[in-house]
Amino acid sequence: MKKLISISIFTLIACTALSQPKRPLIAFASDTQAPMWEEKIWLKSNHNLKATEMIFEDVNKEHPSGFFILGDVVSLGYKNKAWVAVDSYIKQCAKDSIPVYATLGNHEVMFNAKRGTANFKLRFPMYNPSGYTEVIDSIAVVLVNSNFTKMTTAQILAQDNWYNHAIGKLDSDASVKFIIVGCHHSPYTNSRIVKPSMAVRQNFVPAFINSKKCVLFLSGHSHNFERFYMQNKCFLVIGGGGGLHQPLYTKELTHDLAAAYKPAFHYLLVRRYQDSLQVVSRQLKPDFSGFSNGLSFSVR
Repeated sequence: MKKLISISIFTLIACTALSQPKRPLIAFASDTQAPMWEEKIWLKSNHNLKATEMIFEDVNKEHPSGFFILGDVVSLGYKNKAWVAVDSYIKQCAKDSIPVYATLGNHEVMFNAKRGTANFKLRFPMYNPSGYTEVIDSIAVVLVNSNFTKMTTAQILAQDNWYNHAIGKLDSDASVKFIIVGCHHSPYTNSRIVKPSMAVRQNFVPAFINSKKCVLFLSGHSHNFERFYMQNKCFLVIGGGGGLHQPLYTKELTHDLAAAYKPAFHYLLVRRYQDSLQVVSRQLKPDFSGFSNGLSFSVR
């Protein structure tokens, strides 16, 4: 009798789990830009344009409720022809009812920041230079601009004020359960090509650390997957959207918890599950035969 009761309870739990609908997915990627010839002098290409195309195709198959790109969407933002391929990918996402959001990377503002930003805003009209927030399934995604060298002191101050106020407001909003912060430049990275951003550490990290709901800080710029924990908070570098893969220091600047996980191309899927966020890195297989779930973990 006791055994039958145990089986019945197990069956009830299993049926309950299966009957519960899956929570909406949110996708994140960074550095989907086509390689520039200057970069190929130092770094090895690997069917990078195809990789970016396949990432967008896989995102469409997974059909998230929102797709966020953390900068360097294209190689040179001021050049109209640099947007041709990405425009077709964004158009397909729109056709599939997948909203695409983005924040500026350094390639969007390279050489001609004004024109590059204008082209960027044509594709992402919701973009706000002081930062902006989208809420999906009680997860607030806060996007900010980390191109501090292209900003005036007044612009930096305005964004800092907005950002700190936004985090505080979201912390007090009972309908928001988790906050994800995203920008282009990484506060922590072991890349040998780009340096960790001290400005991001100073301007964005403190409010993230002090927030009771901020659980995930996402960035790119380093064309790698890297995972760091600082003051019990999770920082991910997800710069595998198609740019040339960058070498890492063998002697770490900061301890990388994902030292054994280095896919050439990848993007991120996030889903809320009860009191945590389930995070999965979707990796492109080395033979380009498709995607598989790579590293996965939860944050809370």
